[in-house]
Amino acid sequence: MSGETLVFLAGKRALKTIRSRGLGPDDVKVMAGAAGGPKWLILGHLDRVLFGSWFRGRRQPLYLLGSSIGSWRFAADSCADPVAAIDRMEEAYIHQVYDHRPTPREISRKSRSIIDYTLGPDGPREALGHPFNRLSLVAVRSRHLIASEQRLLLGLGLAAAVMANTLTRRSLRWFFRQTLFSDPRTPPPFASMGQWPGAGSALSPANLNQALLASGSIPYVMDGVRHIAGAPAGVYRDGGAADYHLDVPFGLNGEGIVLYPHFSRRIVPGWFDKHLSWRRPSADNMADVLMVAPSENFISRLPNGKITDRKDFYRYAGDDEHRFACWQTVADAGKILAEDFMEAVTSGNIRKRVQPFEKHAQSLKK
Repeated sequence: MSGETLVFLAGKRALKTIRSRGLGPDDVKVMAGAAGGPKWLILGHLDRVLFGSWFRGRRQPLYLLGSSIGSWRFAADSCADPVAAIDRMEEAYIHQVYDHRPTPREISRKSRSIIDYTLGPDGPREALGHPFNRLSLVAVRSRHLIASEQRLLLGLGLAAAVMANTLTRRSLRWFFRQTLFSDPRTPPPFASMGQWPGAGSALSPANLNQALLASGSIPYVMDGVRHIAGAPAGVYRDGGAADYHLDVPFGLNGEGIVLYPHFSRRIVPGWFDKHLSWRRPSADNMADVLMVAPSENFISRLPNGKITDRKDFYRYAGDDEHRFACWQTVADAGKILAEDFMEAVTSGNIRKRVQPFEKHAQSLKK
């Protein structure tokens, strides 16, 4: 692949800063990680470069905010050896295998095994004792029918949420309580912004793996997670239900950059907004954000002309070996994105390449 493989899109304050002086590791105050399942594989090598070398030696806290698979990535990135942890996560994630029609319990069990393998016995302690990373993740506490594990009741609750959300995202509070789990050492700037009305909970080595599982527990596909140590009682599910691509107030107010490696040029506010083309992120929420995403040209050259996604389980049903090969090819292609990012920031070319979100607003179809 040749040419520019990344696009750099920035909010109004971030755009002004980066065009003026470029981007250095100390300019980044917050990292954002979206939900998206297998799509994360394209970002693995960018994470390796960022946390394995670019941020090394940092002194100021770096606040990591992840939803669903984004929280899994950031937990791996916070291990003492982030590159080895990402290697383990990639290996386990690519090679997950299920029965022809897996139950939610089976998928939950496999997901927990991926988390446990990625972090290992020391990972939770390392992640929450990291010299500068401060991990936060989002989940939702289910309400009413969505708290049920009976398929009919849960399905009815989700259908009601879909219809209500079509009218207004504010209706999601009837179905979920957005909850923030955070490293208790330093309050993140976004914790006090009123985005998460559910009671916040402190992360600890005793509850990190369960909180990560909750953050990625897709309703109807996986079981909800109960009995998270130190958290209010309830049934916790995927944070992406409400905060899919993290259209949230990050709380920087011009004091730094939110670096957002993403697999798409579109930011979808919530899981139920995927097919609502008019749902776009708030310009105020994006003001300090620099989003880094693969170009259309890069994506077109990947296997099947797309980034890996959950539909691949159906595309390659009964042929796991070909799915493994496809996913590994996409993961390996992410090296090109990492190289392009480093060239842009070290050469200063990012100042010319960064574009405003608004310029692309009408073309974001993916």
